Amino acid sequence: MLDSFDFDLSEEQRLVRQTAKDFAASEVAPLARKVDHEHYFPKELIPKLSSLGFMGVFTPEAYGGAELDYVSYGVVVEELARMCASTSVIVSAHNSLCIWPILAFGTEEQKKKYLPKLASGEYLGCFALSEPGTGSDAARQTCSSVKEGTSWRINGVKNWITNGPEADICVLFTMEKPELKHKGINCFIIEMKNHEGVSTGKKEDKLGICGSPTSNISFEDTLVGDEQLLGAPGDGFKIAMSTLDGGRIGIACQAVGIARAALEDSVAYAQERKAFGQPIGKFQSIQNYIADMSCRIDAARLLALAAAKRKDAGVPYGREAAQAKLFASEMSVDCALKGIQIHGGYGYVKEFNVERYLRDAKITEIYEGTSEIQRLVIAGHLFKA
Repeated sequence: MLDSFDFDLSEEQRLVRQTAKDFAASEVAPLARKVDHEHYFPKELIPKLSSLGFMGVFTPEAYGGAELDYVSYGVVVEELARMCASTSVIVSAHNSLCIWPILAFGTEEQKKKYLPKLASGEYLGCFALSEPGTGSDAARQTCSSVKEGTSWRINGVKNWITNGPEADICVLFTMEKPELKHKGINCFIIEMKNHEGVSTGKKEDKLGICGSPTSNISFEDTLVGDEQLLGAPGDGFKIAMSTLDGGRIGIACQAVGIARAALEDSVAYAQERKAFGQPIGKFQSIQNYIADMSCRIDAARLLALAAAKRKDAGVPYGREAAQAKLFASEMSVDCALKGIQIHGGYGYVKEFNVERYLRDAKITEIYEGTSEIQRLVIAGHLFKA
C-alpha cells in the first residue's frame, strides 16, 4: 500500500498533456458548438485521435497502442473535456470500458483480434451493462445467455449505451444462471456490425454531452461462439465491477476538464465585464467564487491522479476511484453553476459556452455509478478495512 505520491507529472506525461491540450484547442474546440447544438458525432476526429495514440492510450505497443500509463490517460481525458465533454467521453468509454476489460481478461487470441483495430480507431468500442430495469442494481441482469453446444444464444435489451449507435465492438454482460445472482453473469465480446439479431435503438436526445451517441442495444436470438466469451462463465460481474473502477477515474478527469472550462471562461469574463465602473473581478463576491472553484478543481485533480497512480502501481484503487469520481462530479456541477452566476444573464444563453458546461457536468454525477452508489462503494471499502 502506497502512503503518498509525487504528483508532479513525468516529462513523458507532461508531453502527453501538452499534445492533448494543443490538439483539443486546434481540432476539438472548433467543433464543440456544432457537436453540442446539432448533436453531432465528431467522427472526423477519430483518425486524428488515433494518430496521437489517444484511441489506445494504455494499450500495449504489441497490440498497436501507445502503451502509456493511466495517469496519461487521465490527462488526455481532462484536456479533451476542457474543450468538448462529448469528445472526451467518446474516447474515455472506448478506452476504459471496452479496451481495458479485453486487455485485462481476454485471451491472447482475443487481444490480437480486437485490440489493434480498437487502438487504431478502425473499431469503436462500447460497454453494455445497464438495462431498462436494472441500472445501479447490476447484479439483476435480465439479458440472458443460454448455452447451446459451442454457442450461446443471447436475448435482451441494454440501455444507455455510450457510443452504442456508432460502436463496432461491444463488451456485453448477460445472465446465464439467475439463481446464482451476481455469480451467474457472463461477459461477451460482441461484433456489432452486420451481426444477425443485434440492433440499436434511436439516439437519445440528452440534456448534455449531446455529441456522444447513446442508445439501447437489442439482442434477439443472437448467436455467438465460445471464443466470444470474455473470462470464464460466471466472471461477468467481477469484470464489470473491475472495469467500472477504472472508468470512474476517467469520469473524474472529465469532470475536472469541464470545471476548468467554467473557471477559465469565468476568469476571462470577470476581467472584461464591468459593473459600477470597474471589472466585476474586482468585487470580493466574484473573487470568492473564483477562489473556491480553483481550490476544488485542484483537489479533484489530485484525487483523480492519486487513483490513477495507484492503478498504475498495481495496488487496490477502488475506494480512491470512487472518491475521485464522487468529489469531482459534484465539484464540476458546482463550478458550472458558479460560472453561470458570474456570467449573469449571459450565462443563461447559448451564445456563451458556460451553460453547456452545466449540462455536460450533470451526467458525471450519474453514469458509471451515481453519486449515491459511489458513497456506498466508499463506505463498503471502509467497513472492510
